[in-house]
Amino acid sequence: MATSLQHLSEYDASAFIDISNKRFGLVVSDWNREITDVLSTGAYDTLLKHGALADNIYRNSVPGSFELTLGAQFLAQHEEIDAVICLGVVIQGETKHDDYICHAVAQGITQVGLKFNKPVIFGLVTTNTLEQALDRAGGKHGNKGVEAAVAAIQMLSF
Repeated sequence: MATSLQHLSEYDASAFIDISNKRFGLVVSDWNREITDVLSTGAYDTLLKHGALADNIYRNSVPGSFELTLGAQFLAQHEEIDAVICLGVVIQGETKHDDYICHAVAQGITQVGLKFNKPVIFGLVTTNTLEQALDRAGGKHGNKGVEAAVAAIQMLSF
């Protein structure tokens, strides 16, 4: 669903499971850090709000969005990690570079989740402009980091 039709930070928590004993890995891109830090804070705060323990949330940084996949694999391979949340930003530039990055990250994150049989969440903001990215990092469309944390909690209930 288009972000303009669904606020990223609005959700129904009535069916959430107890996550107090779950461990989460956050993989956060350093590229566009002014945005990814907001996404990370949104995810972290949402996990805490719904019962995760601060000591059970691990944040790891990678240089850019392309590296989210390998960072996710490094975390997912650990049995004690229950879910991995990948957070990054890709903003369209003058070339098609963004298409290649987004496709590779989407495919890679999917493969990591399937390989390790655990939720690996795609929290990548993909926009045409910086303004659109800011709108999805705590702006008028909410916070994609919140949405990603909610998705992780929902997937753990399977």
